[in-house]
Amino acid sequence: MVAAVARKRFLQQSPDVSAFEADVLEGLHETPKHVPAKYFYDAAGSQLFERITELPEYYPTRCEMKMLRDHAADIAKLIPQGAALVEFGSGSSKKARILLRAAPKLAAYVPVDICREMIEQEAAELRPDFPQLKVLPVTADICKPFDLPHEAKVAPARIGFFPGSTIGNFEPHEASAFLRNAANILGPGAALIIGVDLIKPAEVLNAAYNDAAGVTARFNLNLLTRINRELGGTFRLNTFEHHAFYNRERHRVEMHLASLKRQKVKVAGETIDFRIGETIHTENSYKYSVESLSALARGVGWLSAGAWIDERKYFSIQAFTFAG
Repeated sequence: MVAAVARKRFLQQSPDVSAFEADVLEGLHETPKHVPAKYFYDAAGSQLFERITELPEYYPTRCEMKMLRDHAADIAKLIPQGAALVEFGSGSSKKARILLRAAPKLAAYVPVDICREMIEQEAAELRPDFPQLKVLPVTADICKPFDLPHEAKVAPARIGFFPGSTIGNFEPHEASAFLRNAANILGPGAALIIGVDLIKPAEVLNAAYNDAAGVTARFNLNLLTRINRELGGTFRLNTFEHHAFYNRERHRVEMHLASLKRQKVKVAGETIDFRIGETIHTENSYKYSVESLSALARGVGWLSAGAWIDERKYFSIQAFTFAG
């Protein structure tokens, strides 16, 4: 245990070790093995996720897009004139476009994402369509403090936008930490609009994460491709298999990569042993009720300001204001 703690501290403090390398090595040496889901989103992973959102089994994006279109006018009432819209983990701008059209008096749009290539491309495509709007992309880890551009800092208010039920990818304590960090970044008078996947029948959830075309499996396995490319990994993708299932007790879908054989893999010069059937836990996707997310947000100072639910009760958009 002492050796593991010392090793973790060395990885985190070494100037020659990237956060990606440190997190991957730490997670692969632990039991059970795990890698943070944020590392799915290199350029290839981001493109694969966009394909997932178009799959017939994957309902969240269609539900949320329809709800944003249907309730855009009501949601826009939370956005004062001259405000800055800050989208956490933006990726594609297609959801933000709906709010940008509904709130034309915004001063700035700040997409924030860990993948620089994607948000720079999205920003370039947005600017001609919204010539009066300052589009100011920021490359950052949304789970950590980061600086907003000056134009957003001096705006009369900052409105956070966190669609896609990405909050479900956090452990509950991590979701609380994210909400606290968002409050610190957005500052006094802030509002936060969150897309949230609701608790629903297991068969709907299992189908959404095990699509017939295998795109989600390729998305999951692309994490190993990234490790191979960036960390000198020796993962053979045909010896790992995508597993996804709904954990009823914890209200979450779990994604894993399961080893199909006993094997050794090199990562950044270190050897990782796998037993047959041993998995790398790559993602959780927690499902909430409106009440449970409101309670979580209230615990760090966000008060409910509205909630919209689709007719099947699959998805919700919830709005909060920061009470401090």
